[in-house]
Amino acid sequence: MSQTDVIVIGSGIGGLSCAALLARYGFNVIVCESHSIAGGAAHSFEYQGYKFDSGPSLHSGLSYRPSTNPLAQVLDAIGEKVPCVTYDTWGCCLPEGNFNTSVGADQFCDVLRKLRGESAVAEWRQLQKVMAPFAEAAIAIPPVSLRFDLGAIMTMGQFLPAMAKHIFNVGKLTGPFSQIMENVVTDPFIDNWLNLLCFLLSGLPANGTSAAEVAFMFAEWYRPGVVLDYPIGGSGAIVDALVRGLKRHGGQLMLNAHVEEVLVKNGRAVGVGLRNGTEIRAKEAVISNASIWDTLKLLPEGAVPKSFREQRQGTPECNSFMHLHLGIDATDIKPDLACHHIIVNHWDEIDAPQNVVLVSIPSLIDATVAPPGKHVIHVYTPGNEPYKFWRGMDRKSQEYAQQKQQRAEVMWQALERVIPDVRSRCEVTLVGTPLTHERFLRRHRGTYGPAIRSGEGLFPGPNTPLPGLLCCGDSTFPGIGLPAVAVSGMIAANTLAPVSQHWKMLESLGL
Repeated sequence: MSQTDVIVIGSGIGGLSCAALLARYGFNVIVCESHSIAGGAAHSFEYQGYKFDSGPSLHSGLSYRPSTNPLAQVLDAIGEKVPCVTYDTWGCCLPEGNFNTSVGADQFCDVLRKLRGESAVAEWRQLQKVMAPFAEAAIAIPPVSLRFDLGAIMTMGQFLPAMAKHIFNVGKLTGPFSQIMENVVTDPFIDNWLNLLCFLLSGLPANGTSAAEVAFMFAEWYRPGVVLDYPIGGSGAIVDALVRGLKRHGGQLMLNAHVEEVLVKNGRAVGVGLRNGTEIRAKEAVISNASIWDTLKLLPEGAVPKSFREQRQGTPECNSFMHLHLGIDATDIKPDLACHHIIVNHWDEIDAPQNVVLVSIPSLIDATVAPPGKHVIHVYTPGNEPYKFWRGMDRKSQEYAQQKQQRAEVMWQALERVIPDVRSRCEVTLVGTPLTHERFLRRHRGTYGPAIRSGEGLFPGPNTPLPGLLCCGDSTFPGIGLPAVAVSGMIAANTLAPVSQHWKMLESLGL
């Protein structure tokens, strides 16, 4: 039986951010990852010479400093860098037609002018003015200063004067973004566009997405000179950087280390038991980066109050994903084709099953992810595939194979709007389903994460009723998405660290 200070269950971005920071603070840390590859939903994998992103591929705030991206702040704190290719344009295939759009302050106005006229441009400009103070408020307190104990008075206190001038905006920031929209937006296309962005951020439309989350996006995307980033080598490069930082500061990563249970003694979490029978003890804490539903499965009966278990078990959940991973012949594909595309089939319900499809072709800007003369493609339905269609299916059955083919068709059709002859170009074809998510990512029902609607509920902090057990990841504050889970990892690590150590870390970042 081995012993360490802290055990982190799961090597998703939240777990790795937490573990790497704890190692930097001087804790002995072991990360237990069930899969053979680190990274959780953000891992990359190689197949027949192609590097595939399993999940997120749209990044910003990694290539420049200072950056408001919490993930960049974690990387700075642990002394790691992620080399990126930068770009600013993505393609849109919408009911109104096909066009390219860019991040930045002005280009979207050109799109609006062509589609909706000058009145829509004026409305968008007005929205930008309205959002400016909310955007300032959303980034006034650096996430790296957050902790969930009384020490926050010291670590966050220095930033409160900057926040004070936004005090009247705080109430709206904690509510749904729709409350801000309804006072400004009347144009139906702008309304639909904002609901799309909200859905991509949180898995929910504007009436369920936090205004703070959208304000952060406005601060990041709709400002002059901004660029988007693609990590060279794929999203796995971010994972690799976090793992490097973890190990360089003395932490350990254990792969193929499936946690079967959290060990509880005298009413306290004291370690974990692995599927292979190994036990690891934790002197300070066990931190679960698993979803809340998967975390509850690890806790012995009676370890937490029944009311807590029932409440958290009843957390509403987002739908799951379909994935299409392709390796194709790149002959005669235009090099100036946008590397990312958003396809929306209709505006009736933005979160309707199979309505929104995302396409990523990262080899257009990063040749390292595909063999020469080839392109790597990831197509997915972002959190809009119901698990109920797949529940109980045998993954080896003919029924499963047929349903994969049927439910993948919408992704093929979306991709054909970008590359019309793509089916004849394919050399590698992999289809992922909610059962793939459930199996390889150890995700309850393959879910994208909790569907906690802003204004109706709050994401919980890292603490639990079981002493010695903390949580991070997308089931905790501030929720879903790479920046958000990085914040959750920071908060858990900072809460365990002495305030003096936390303060020194902030000083090292120039904060």
